[in-house]
Amino acid sequence: MDWLSVQLGSDYAILQIDQAPAHTSSAIVWPENIIPLFQPPSAPELNPIERLWQALKKPLKNQLFSSLQALRERIQEIFDQLTFEQVISVSSYNFILEALFYAASY
Repeated sequence: MDWLSVQLGSDYAILQIDQAPAHTSSAIVWPENIIPLFQPPSAPELNPIERLWQALKKPLKNQLFSSLQALRERIQEIFDQLTFEQVISVSSYNFILEALFYAASY
């Protein structure tokens, strides 16, 4: 996290994480410019990466790849075709937006 904090400089980041014990440990010292946003327990559908994965899997359905590299290339093609609107559609939840507005009010 120190690396991310340094990269952010004077900016802030909200890091959405699940409530796995390793992520909620009191031993974690959060840098001032990284704000943890704990998603509700047992709710992977609220994790944007899970929703992005669903969008990614559709074009891969029923395809066979001759190598891991061929799969990587196809995934990269799919990512390259994603629009800003598509990314927003899988990551715009009210609790995320509320956290962003809260962080912006600092």
